[in-house]
Amino acid sequence: MKYIAIAGATAVAVVAGATFMITRDGSRTQAETATQPPAAGAAMVEVSLPDSLSAQAELGKRGFEAVCAACHGQNAAGKLGLGPPLVHKIYEPSHHGDMAFFLAAERGVQAHHWRFGNMPPQQGLTRADVANIVSYVRALQRANGID
Repeated sequence: MKYIAIAGATAVAVVAGATFMITRDGSRTQAETATQPPAAGAAMVEVSLPDSLSAQAELGKRGFEAVCAACHGQNAAGKLGLGPPLVHKIYEPSHHGDMAFFLAAERGVQAHHWRFGNMPPQQGLTRADVANIVSYVRALQRANGID
């Protein structure tokens, strides 16, 4: 009888241990993983993409990806610890007009809304490049209800 009890207890322990190992994600359980803060560089906001882009915004997308995305994230969603999202109410046209983007690219910006530090001037961008990038950012904003 003792043998059956020991065998039963061993089987329960094996099943419990296997269940524990299956629910692990690396060294953390799934519940622990869900509560971990986002890693540096993670997108700060969720961005809905427009159905289509104008020719100017399409050029701006390429320019944004080449110059701006390193800090402002893919699709201007921001990057935690690196740069703010441009698809955000703070950057709506009535608060930061298009000229603010031109000046930011040309002169840089002192940190004032976010704690990412100052933005340096962006070298090598023409006014046409910036106009295209602004067109892309505004298209993303409109697709996310920021007008």
